[in-house]
Amino acid sequence: MALLEVLLGFLISMVISGIVIYLSAKLLGEKEGFGTAILAALSGAIIFAIASYFTVGWVAALIGGIAWLIALGSLYKIGWLKSFAVAVIIWVFAAIASLVLPTLAGPF
Repeated sequence: MALLEVLLGFLISMVISGIVIYLSAKLLGEKEGFGTAILAALSGAIIFAIASYFTVGWVAALIGGIAWLIALGSLYKIGWLKSFAVAVIIWVFAAIASLVLPTLAGPF
């Protein structure tokens, strides 16, 4: 049962991350669809897992962040500056989502 809960939680987080990435990219005029956003979310999860495995703390975040900017640029065929802008917008949307989503179910 625990494995099923972990998989379900991972899938839900991928969909939420995909929505956030999709909206962020659309805000900056990108034409790619939701599938690209899901792929970006999955690549980000894998990149940060690998970076965290080999390093710790801010070093892992820095290495993972740079690698994810490269992945975003490759997936969306955009440059460094636009990748960074998309990442900043994603961060803002994710911060808002993290404030709103845990409270949707109420105090239970």
